[in-house]
Amino acid sequence: MKTKYSRPMWGGSLQSMQDAFTPEDLSTDEIMIQKTTEKFVTNTILANMEQAETHDYTFAKDAFQEAGSLGLQAVEIPEAYGGFGLGKHVAGLVAEGIGNGGGSFSVAFNIHAGVGTTPFIYYGTEEQKATYLPKLGSGEWVGAYALTEPSAGSDALKGKARATWNDQDGVWQLTGEKQWITNAHIADVYVVFANSDEGMTAFIVERTQDGVTLGPEEKKMGINGSSTATLLLEDVVVNPDRVLGEIGQGHKIALNTLNLARLKLAFNNIGASKRALKLSVNYGLERKQFQQSLVNFPLIQEKLANMNTALFGVESFAYGTAGSVENALASSEGMNSSSIVRAFIPDCAMCKTYASEVLGEISDEAVQIHGGYGFMQEYEVERLYRDARINRIFEGTNEINRMASAKALLKQDVHVNENPISDTDVNGQWIAATERIMSEVLEGLSLTDEVSEKQEVLRMVADSFATVAVMRSSYTRTVKHPTELKEWMTRVICEEGYENVESNMTRLWLALDQPEEANRVKRQSRTPERSDLTKVKRKISERVIEAKNYIS
Repeated sequence: MKTKYSRPMWGGSLQSMQDAFTPEDLSTDEIMIQKTTEKFVTNTILANMEQAETHDYTFAKDAFQEAGSLGLQAVEIPEAYGGFGLGKHVAGLVAEGIGNGGGSFSVAFNIHAGVGTTPFIYYGTEEQKATYLPKLGSGEWVGAYALTEPSAGSDALKGKARATWNDQDGVWQLTGEKQWITNAHIADVYVVFANSDEGMTAFIVERTQDGVTLGPEEKKMGINGSSTATLLLEDVVVNPDRVLGEIGQGHKIALNTLNLARLKLAFNNIGASKRALKLSVNYGLERKQFQQSLVNFPLIQEKLANMNTALFGVESFAYGTAGSVENALASSEGMNSSSIVRAFIPDCAMCKTYASEVLGEISDEAVQIHGGYGFMQEYEVERLYRDARINRIFEGTNEINRMASAKALLKQDVHVNENPISDTDVNGQWIAATERIMSEVLEGLSLTDEVSEKQEVLRMVADSFATVAVMRSSYTRTVKHPTELKEWMTRVICEEGYENVESNMTRLWLALDQPEEANRVKRQSRTPERSDLTKVKRKISERVIEAKNYIS
């Protein structure tokens, strides 16, 4: 059996771009799933937002069961266990739909369908899968994930929770405290990580077991309707058949599960961003100042264009990454799935990082467009703004994700791109120039002690990688499904993206005390003529205002 999966960081001809997945490639059946999700959010969550935003456990459990009856939680679960066995892009599609208006419930749903379920899919025994997956997929049971501890947040693998083997009874005994557990009070089963003599191990713990207790609900800045509490374990007995994966290998389950969860969280953030943009443009049409609608003012138009363009870029990145992951998993027969998932650490980590920061910016601009009303709780953007903040913290802080992405990139065998993107058009030329700079820097760097200690340098590497990925995925989407609007947004993404990467790579060499290399970045920059992006953004905003919504 093969154990290692490798892939090029980027590259490919226009012909190979036809294999890349974009939102326009959704099938008729997948669009039906999208509409089912939208209807569920509108009729069940938005129509009952007051209940959804409080700790109404009955409402939450009923909502999970309804989502389960619609098949929304069983997308990735294999058919043999009551699911549909569909790909990452469909799971992302549902996560996006739940995020688009789902509020606190979207967080609960994302944890359940993500880290609360996928460990069983990838690491469970046949008996464990048969026992838990049908219940999790139907919504009969709710899942949760218990990794974080009071003394182990970002350094999650240094937890103090202990798993002790009781040789006399032939069982494990768990003792410890798990903090900030999403779905804590509504979950029926927890994936719990504890340190044993052999190393970190994952255990399946049910809510009704002796020794399992829960702390009070945390008082949070946002996502107030999601259950968040401490999980307390006191000599909880776990039979050997409830060990998930191998003893001492729980760190692999934790890290690989989080990697996939980050991609799903990106989709959730995209949905919330679309909601904020829709609320903003509609408020801007209704609100009048100085005898005209807010959307008539150029600075408001610029905001709307930037919001829509950023969404187009991150949406292209997320769907492209989901398609690449599922293609790799499907085509690498006989290969360890963990190896495949690890190969996409940079993509998944930066999808989450990029999407959460886009959501932060868009929700902030949504409040700004609403003015004083955006600060009032009676307007939805106030809650969206508060809810958005957590996304840069959980599933790994954005700082941790940047470090993980950069270190993974620098461990790869990176060469100057031998098969660059087509540079027969302006957008392609911007990408070719950007990839050339980025590739040459990565080829000259290695993960030395000097580099690994300079976290600012690693941040520049990660941010530049994400920028290139957004540029390429947006361009690919435009080539496959060309429209005037896509061309405009890709122009903005590519031209501004080049400027960001060039600046990052110049500063990177200066931070490493290599001014000659910094000057070489400038000297070797071969770029097309710059555009009047102000005019381009005005045209984008016209389309957004006409659509009264996100538009691609």
